[in-house]
Amino acid sequence: MPQRTLIQFFHWYTPEGTLWADAAKEAVALAGMGVTDVWLPPAYKGASGAGSVGYDTYDLFDLGEFDQKGTIATKYGDRAGLERACAALREAGLRVIHDVVFNHKMGADDTERVAVHRVNPDDRTQIEDETFDANVHTRFTFPGRGGKHSKFEWDHKCFSGVDRLEDPQEDGVFRIVNDYGEGEWNEEVDEELGNFDFLMGADVEFRNRAVYEELKFWGRWLAEQVPVDGFRLDAAKHIPAWFFRDWVGHMRESLADDLFVVAEYWHPDMDSLLTYLDRVDQQLALFDVALVHRFHEAGLAHGDFDLRTIFDGSLVARAPEHAVTVVSNHDTQPLQALEAPVEDWFKPLAYALALLREGGTPCVFHADLYGASYKDTGGDGGEYQVDLAPVPSLPKLTQARQRFAHGAQTDLFDGPQCIGFIRHGTAEAPGCVVVLSNAGDAGVRAELGPDHAGATFVDWLGHHDAVVTADENGGFDAPVHGESVSVWVRQDVAQ
Repeated sequence: MPQRTLIQFFHWYTPEGTLWADAAKEAVALAGMGVTDVWLPPAYKGASGAGSVGYDTYDLFDLGEFDQKGTIATKYGDRAGLERACAALREAGLRVIHDVVFNHKMGADDTERVAVHRVNPDDRTQIEDETFDANVHTRFTFPGRGGKHSKFEWDHKCFSGVDRLEDPQEDGVFRIVNDYGEGEWNEEVDEELGNFDFLMGADVEFRNRAVYEELKFWGRWLAEQVPVDGFRLDAAKHIPAWFFRDWVGHMRESLADDLFVVAEYWHPDMDSLLTYLDRVDQQLALFDVALVHRFHEAGLAHGDFDLRTIFDGSLVARAPEHAVTVVSNHDTQPLQALEAPVEDWFKPLAYALALLREGGTPCVFHADLYGASYKDTGGDGGEYQVDLAPVPSLPKLTQARQRFAHGAQTDLFDGPQCIGFIRHGTAEAPGCVVVLSNAGDAGVRAELGPDHAGATFVDWLGHHDAVVTADENGGFDAPVHGESVSVWVRQDVAQ
């Protein structure tokens, strides 16, 4: 079986109306490149309609089928286009990963008059004793869908908090008085801001049994509409761990026991991630946030960054079987909320470290493969044009994962500005020697053993034009140009 390799097949500024068609068109090429799993964006109707990226969830059961929020299609296309995309991906041998946004709902169809508590937004554990009545956006009836697929309607009992009131009009964080938790937020969420249950919009109340069952039903329903091979779970740090523990277990029992599931618990602290993994019974993977930050820092520092420390504090170093390694994503790309872009020169090095090593499951980013161009407003209020170039060596690095990243690994982390590692290969599959430099021309000494005596090696990426011959013991000096990466493979298997 090919080694699992994901692609996030969208970015925040993906143009409207074409993505499902693009996914169908690119399916064969992605499979040929070595991608195995395609993570699609939220496929359901968002509150902002045709322009919604999908994280302002309005109706989970509208896959671009109903006239709601001013549009039938979502940003990515209509339901028929989604079905064609999923079918094409499957036909190409690719697995389909769906984005699950359960934390909140937005774009309510009506308001309700309810009692609420004010909450200190900087410390969510500080909930005022006094209650008062206000109109809140918590009534979701989905009139455009008319009860098709699900007759469930959401009201204030389905939510724990909101960030906007009407009559009186006020923005902030407000705890809805309901029958759950004796006025407290959910437990088993991240402890940032005291309790990070509330994020935005109308915060879903997972302790409501009807909500709990409706979200399980939706997962089963989705798998009856389109192929489902796994899920990416949005905003996991804001959702009680016990819910996703139960939900993932239920999905595996109902759909397939080998579903791939990765949660977005965006936190660089290792103890927080390990605690979360324990709470969900080790059932899923997490994005390696600390490694993203290390890549960002390494790119900015150039030769002043000690490459031997690149994996310090990372999830892939501590729990590789639970780590999904990323270089960029829709939240870290320029002008987005968690902006931490990796410098262009360092991206090939970062992807080599993500794709070619033993540990972790790598995820390629759409904008790094295809490029992106967009305008948006920055945090300072100014408008910026962003042009992201494709990473030229990314297709070959992804191919190299399937062709050469095999066997045991030996690290050659001997100097601060040049590191390498050997994948020794297996009886069935060849290996490689990977060398990276963040300063000038350099190299590492690779000892592969007598089976490689006299063999010649070339750089699979074409960054270095040397042809290197191993000595009688199978050893050779593997060079690399400055601020570059080379993947040395035997010349007789490089064709």
